[in-house]
Amino acid sequence: MNEDSRADRRSPVGEPVVRADPEVTGERAAEAVGFDPDEPESVADAAETVARFAAGDVGDEDNVLMLRGAAACAALVRGVGSYKAAAERAGDDVSVAFIRKWARVHDLPQAIRRQVASGRIAPSAAKHVARLGGADRYLLAWATIDGGLTVREVRSIASAVNDGADVESAVREAGVELGDLGVRLPLDTYAELRRRASNRNVEPGALVARALDDYFAADPE
Repeated sequence: MNEDSRADRRSPVGEPVVRADPEVTGERAAEAVGFDPDEPESVADAAETVARFAAGDVGDEDNVLMLRGAAACAALVRGVGSYKAAAERAGDDVSVAFIRKWARVHDLPQAIRRQVASGRIAPSAAKHVARLGGADRYLLAWATIDGGLTVREVRSIASAVNDGADVESAVREAGVELGDLGVRLPLDTYAELRRRASNRNVEPGALVARALDDYFAADPE
């Protein structure tokens, strides 16, 4: 994985790239609100949104609005220059820790934020995924989906990795094997995959991995 091109957020801070995509959020894409850290009025809107967000006006079950709150946190930080200044601008009841946690969620790679918006990763779990860096963020995010990890398990794994543990080992401790992915194939493709793997004395996953490596090399993002 090329972390320079894939792990870092490339879209402008505060822009509702995921929230405005109808393939992810359906009809709610039309409700997407963006925040421009370079526009004073937009920064003021972000501060009001953060204040409502911190007050609990957005429930954990509303992933889209949670991501809007995260975007507001990130844009407010960029707009005023620091986490401390952002907390002061948002109001007395908003902590630096709150803004930092949610701004990091907004800074997660788009591939992960799409899974948050679609509901496959809970926003409260995304906060802990965002504590990691580089490829570890992806690995924990996919393990959360594939292994059905709870928020508590995600938090525990993120803490272990930040304490020096290898992410693969930390995820395995939670009962999930990274790289173990179930897929459904058309029957003809399935039969041919099995036949070729058997003739080559390899597991089907080895042929799938080789084919995907070739595909990724031919179509880099």
